[in-house]
Amino acid sequence: MARIIDFLLHVDTHLLEAVRTYGSWVYGILFAIIFAETGLVVTPFLPGDSLLFAIGALCVSGADGAAAPLSLPVVGLLLIAAAYLGNTVNYFIGRAIGPRVFQASNNDTIFGKLLNRKYLDQAHAFFELHGGKAVALSRFVPIVRTFLPFVAGAAKMAPRQFMLYNLAGGVGWVSVCLGAGVLFGNIPIVKKNFSLVALGIVFVSMLPIAFEYLKSRKSAPRT
Repeated sequence: MARIIDFLLHVDTHLLEAVRTYGSWVYGILFAIIFAETGLVVTPFLPGDSLLFAIGALCVSGADGAAAPLSLPVVGLLLIAAAYLGNTVNYFIGRAIGPRVFQASNNDTIFGKLLNRKYLDQAHAFFELHGGKAVALSRFVPIVRTFLPFVAGAAKMAPRQFMLYNLAGGVGWVSVCLGAGVLFGNIPIVKKNFSLVALGIVFVSMLPIAFEYLKSRKSAPRT
């Protein structure tokens, strides 16, 4: 856990070390990280927003006139593909096994309560009404972007609708985070305080969840 936290807080340093150690192979490593972060429900702890921000910074930070360590067009297209394919795999895994997972849940356990069949039915109704917007916007919320494609698949969201908004969300997420890194990642105060910046990125990303939680608490009937 300590290593994971260290990696999240100093992803810029570790990324630069990876570029120096693995050279062009780092593109494959970055593809795998983004693919897993969006495509596997067991790896929501992997860096997403902060990693993309650091990548954007490295795309324009060549020292002493040297070429930047990473190519922005190459890494941009590669990571959009990773984000799209990751969500797609996650969706089809959810579509294949999700209903059985919810159906087999035991309501007397913690997991049973979380995987209650009625929640799946509610999710289906939700995706029928708001599915596209939810798929696209979830890209910008850590943890949610890892689990939502699985739930969308389990809830039988229409594949064509999911794919369309999956692509739109992936392009928007990667472009915004990389662009922010390109524009702000090499500002001296940002480079010197990247740990705080990384925490700030996570904090801002989690605000939608906090707002929705407070909104639901406020609208919930009091007993």
